Amino acid sequence: MTKKYALLFLIFLSGISASYAQELHQLSSKQAVDYAMTNSVAVKNALLDVKIQKETNREFTANALPQISGSASLNYFPNIAVQSFPNFIAASTYGVLVSEGVKDGNGNTIVAPSDFGVVQAQFGTKFTSNAGLDFSQLLFDGQVFVGLQARSAALDFANKQKEVTAEQIKVNVLKIYYLLVVGHKQIGTIDANIERFDKLLTETSEIYKNGFAEKLDVDKVSVQLNNLRTEKIKAENQLKAGYAGLKFLINMPQKDSLILTDSLDENQLKADVLNKETNYKDHKRYQLLEVGKQLSEYNVRRYKLSFLPSLALYGNLYTTAQRSEFNFFNKGPWFVSSLVGVKLSVPIFDGFAKSARVSRAKLELQQTNNNLEQLKASIDNDVEQANLNLTSSLLTIDNQKKNMVLAENVFNTTKLKYEQGLGSNQEIYNAQTELKVAQTNYYSALYDAIIAKIDFLQATGKL
Repeated sequence: MTKKYALLFLIFLSGISASYAQELHQLSSKQAVDYAMTNSVAVKNALLDVKIQKETNREFTANALPQISGSASLNYFPNIAVQSFPNFIAASTYGVLVSEGVKDGNGNTIVAPSDFGVVQAQFGTKFTSNAGLDFSQLLFDGQVFVGLQARSAALDFANKQKEVTAEQIKVNVLKIYYLLVVGHKQIGTIDANIERFDKLLTETSEIYKNGFAEKLDVDKVSVQLNNLRTEKIKAENQLKAGYAGLKFLINMPQKDSLILTDSLDENQLKADVLNKETNYKDHKRYQLLEVGKQLSEYNVRRYKLSFLPSLALYGNLYTTAQRSEFNFFNKGPWFVSSLVGVKLSVPIFDGFAKSARVSRAKLELQQTNNNLEQLKASIDNDVEQANLNLTSSLLTIDNQKKNMVLAENVFNTTKLKYEQGLGSNQEIYNAQTELKVAQTNYYSALYDAIIAKIDFLQATGKL
């Protein structure tokens, strides 16, 4: 029995470990963007905003549909209300006696008194109950009808907001993605430098053993090698932080493994650099503002139509019962009443509130038009700036790449001279320092070019 429980326990533990197993994701830049579009919280909320707008549209549509409600009530009056009213019974009786000329016991003609007083009486029963239906149908209301026309624009506005959110997430994902790609290339360069100095350390040690170098020369090479290894550790930690940031952005579990499959292609960065033509309508922000303008125009129409009367059809059907005892479920009469009517509501004076709403809506529409014009100017400026940055970045890449190749040649030549006894260790350190600076500048320029290319595509509406 003990072995059986031990086996079950192991199976249980394996099930737990499987539930926490890591997933491996190998993503290109496009796949990373697609992953973000599916899993990003911001995109999910934007999609929910679209659904919320759909439900809001349904709610508004309900204003133009028939409204039917049912009601039922049961009332108990422990003390039925007493009502006072003129004594019409005595007045009627005296009226007959006077008209007939009736005389009293003394032989005098009866004369009606000037005041018959009042009578108190209870009306109704202790128990009443009623049940019925109320119905109404809006026949005309200018504001409601404009609202119905604006439903499509409101839904389009929510969709455009989602697209703007998605575009910004795409920009951020691409920038971080290619930052990591550059980081990998930079680590590869550090590895190459480590390999160079590892080989140099071996050669310098051999020269020292043969008496042609000092122990100080060996120590200096060892210090440079350790610095390179430390630099690699820092670069790898930065890369890990970048991966964590990318996972967070696309909403990928941190425990999952992520491998980037895209590489950098300088020719691809240089493609379409001169094509800076743009159409304002290709920009998500411009599309969003255009729909916002439509909504502002609907708002103006809506408030203008609020000056018109509204017309509604209404009706009800009720059945009522009155009982002296609680016996509504026994035999007894239920009285039916019904009503059908039409109501015309005519606005006469509201303290100029409607006029103020129309004026405000017109001013808001003017603001939207101003924002559209400003956005056009902003897009033009973004295109020019992005084009200049991209052109400059690509030129910088070429120059820094040449510098890196030259620095590497200088290092190799200096190292060869040292091995031949024609140079010093200090020259090697200087050449290595210059090589590291050239490499750092190249990768910095490479990443700047990537950022500039992404900004250029976004500015021209081609991302």
